[in-house]
Amino acid sequence: MSNPILYNRCDLRNRGIKISNSTLLRLEASGRFPKRVRIGDHTVAWMASEVDQHIRDLANARGGQK
Repeated sequence: MSNPILYNRCDLRNRGIKISNSTLLRLEASGRFPKRVRIGDHTVAWMASEVDQHIRDLANARGGQK
């Protein structure tokens, strides 16, 4: 799918977000990473648009290009 709505953990890693689940949970709880969406009893994902915006915001905060 060229324009996914949800990202799974593998998608996050492919975008350079290589942090543990416990760190993700901590960042989500503190509002420093988009919150996950529960899509099954043992499955979570993240809204692609929110993750992509988060990455853009981080790049812009450090003076990166849009």
